[in-house]
Amino acid sequence: MARIAGVDLPRNKRIAIALTYIHGIGRTTAVKLLDKCGIDPNTRSDKLSEGEVRKIRNAIDESVKVEGDLRREVQLNIKRLMDLGCYRGLRHRRGLPVRGQRTRTNARTRKGPRRIVTKKKK
Repeated sequence: MARIAGVDLPRNKRIAIALTYIHGIGRTTAVKLLDKCGIDPNTRSDKLSEGEVRKIRNAIDESVKVEGDLRREVQLNIKRLMDLGCYRGLRHRRGLPVRGQRTRTNARTRKGPRRIVTKKKK
């Protein structure tokens, strides 16, 4: 089992798909990295030699920000928006959708479960 960027890649998957298990690498980036390394994207992840794994590691280190560094950068960007007090920062602070989605209905992922408002009897 290959371990790249602190992530154990799944066995018996195409290496182009297995690389997407690393945070910050999608399908397109994975294929570009493999082209740069000269590795066939259809190769199974458990069939890689140590030299090929080393090539992939080096290519990722020099060209792509992944895992902890990427997560930290995203969190700092969100914190910066919140500190500025701009509209996007306020939406993050309140836990509401940031990119202009409607909130009258839907938006349950950001808002959480519905709070039922009950009327009191007099």
